[in-house]
Amino acid sequence: MISIAVIGAGRIGKIHARNVALHPRARLAGVTDPDAGAAEALAAAWGAPALALEDAFRADVVLICSPTPTHADYIERAASAGKAVFCEKPVDLSSDRVRTCLAAVRRAGIPLMVGFNRRFDPSFASLRRRLEAGEIGRLEVLSITSRDPSPPPATYAAQSGGIFRDMAIHDLDMARFLLREEPTEVYVAAASLVDPEIGRAGDYDTAVITLKTASGALCQISNSRRATYGYDQRIELHGSLGLLRAGNATATTVEFAGTAGFATDPALPFFLERYDAAYRAELDAFLAAVLDGAPMSPDGEDGLRALLLADAATESAQTGRPVVL
Repeated sequence: MISIAVIGAGRIGKIHARNVALHPRARLAGVTDPDAGAAEALAAAWGAPALALEDAFRADVVLICSPTPTHADYIERAASAGKAVFCEKPVDLSSDRVRTCLAAVRRAGIPLMVGFNRRFDPSFASLRRRLEAGEIGRLEVLSITSRDPSPPPATYAAQSGGIFRDMAIHDLDMARFLLREEPTEVYVAAASLVDPEIGRAGDYDTAVITLKTASGALCQISNSRRATYGYDQRIELHGSLGLLRAGNATATTVEFAGTAGFATDPALPFFLERYDAAYRAELDAFLAAVLDGAPMSPDGEDGLRALLLADAATESAQTGRPVVL
């Protein structure tokens, strides 16, 4: 059984600490956070101790759920200690800093997984398998819809790196995952339609991203910081032989029909509920890579490539022109 220390006791740290504590192949070595009370409460909930930061790097594995500006530093500390690392996305908001960090990881020869959890969603993973099996022939158009139920505070938008590095980066990774080739051109139309304060902070809350690949396959990503009906997460793949589609997850599959039409439960409220199974499957894959030598994916290079796409999307939104990669 492998010991895992969790750095960060916020909402994503709570998800990972729970999953580690309940996993048959892992032991929660402890939790550390600058907020000692938060670390103590989360650790105690799962029968583990609160740790000083330096003690986290004594566990077999370091799981980084802290704020983005700390990620690269903590990865490098873990690399120096020879520890395997799981890090929530992104590695950093600067592609140059990510490259420096990944060089340290390569020198140390440690395993690193970056937390693009949507790859492990059962429905989205099924899309990939069925696409690879040739069910719809050649992929021609990939459509990704990703809309949050409500916008974050404008103060968050100002320091998050922007909608493309913070929110759309998940969709850009999913585009790479499903296109199975690198985009060669990015074009974005973006606006501030939900909260004027986000626009005044220099960010966008609504965007349409178009990606083009060398083979001619296209991807369109629709992002919004507001969806009044719940957390909107849908993917459609259109190919030469047919179409594959994964819809929203709802609390139940019960449907009511009456004179006013058909009604279902709303989409799940946010990512914690929507991707609960994905987070568990993500940990399974990480441990299989560390303990059994299975391929480590998504890795640091995937994290860098998604960030480069987010950088290109930001440039396109600001200039109004396509960016060739």
